[in-house]
Amino acid sequence: MLYRDFATQEELDAQYDLTAILPEAAASYAAFCERESERVRSGLDHRLDIPFGPTLAEHVDLYPAGENAPVLVYFHGGYWCLRASKEFGFVARGPVSKGVATAIVNYDLCPRVTIDEIVRQARAAVAWVYKDARGFGGDAGRIHVAGHSAGGHLVAMLLATDWEGEYGLPNDIIKSATAVSGLYDLAPFPYTFLQPQLQLGWDQVLRNSPILHIPDAAPPLLLAYGEDETGEFKRQSEKFLEAWKAKGHGGERLILAGKNHYDVIDGFLDAESPLCAAVLRQTGVQ
Repeated sequence: MLYRDFATQEELDAQYDLTAILPEAAASYAAFCERESERVRSGLDHRLDIPFGPTLAEHVDLYPAGENAPVLVYFHGGYWCLRASKEFGFVARGPVSKGVATAIVNYDLCPRVTIDEIVRQARAAVAWVYKDARGFGGDAGRIHVAGHSAGGHLVAMLLATDWEGEYGLPNDIIKSATAVSGLYDLAPFPYTFLQPQLQLGWDQVLRNSPILHIPDAAPPLLLAYGEDETGEFKRQSEKFLEAWKAKGHGGERLILAGKNHYDVIDGFLDAESPLCAAVLRQTGVQ
């Protein structure tokens, strides 16, 4: 067996190759993200391409929400090798409507960089938000993180960070986390269609599989996924939640009815949607 009870790449790809599994949803996803993000930027105050690191890829798009606002730091998906922050400005609509500033993080992509480097950039983005929150009206004492798919993986890796030891920052810098349809065990991916892009060695798999790095102390975690996800995506979330709770941490499951891997995040457009309302409850504003 390659991974668990999967004997061939074809069997694994049937769980993870979303373009093949959901061709219609995949085809409309990019257009949806671009259209809705442009609409949000036409109506919300925003500051684009604010650098948080030395490379051009390391920047955030900020959507302020007044003074002393809690901050939601969002990490997009795309299997670590696709997409950019501009496509996900729509995520800010629901949070900002309730007074939560939103920072959409852009990061470099595989194969130009490794997943190790993407994780480093994600951590650097949160450190930047903490240090510079006042500059856009944010409250550094109320930072929350969220991400979808590969972004959900990055959220989980943020929770495994030694913030004090590595950055000289408070270990409780993150007050809550939401991971939507995330990937918490990287072991299947060297055997899939993704490997030419990800170029994963087993050292990377072990370092960057969040299920192997559950922290000793952690904030509340919301794990969400769509009712219509593949079995492997559901299992990834369920097994991570099981390991999370086994460590004694607070964790909540949210299964979004009728949602697949692509439309599972459209709830960020509406503060009253099940997804956005759950995220906002964690920030303390709803």
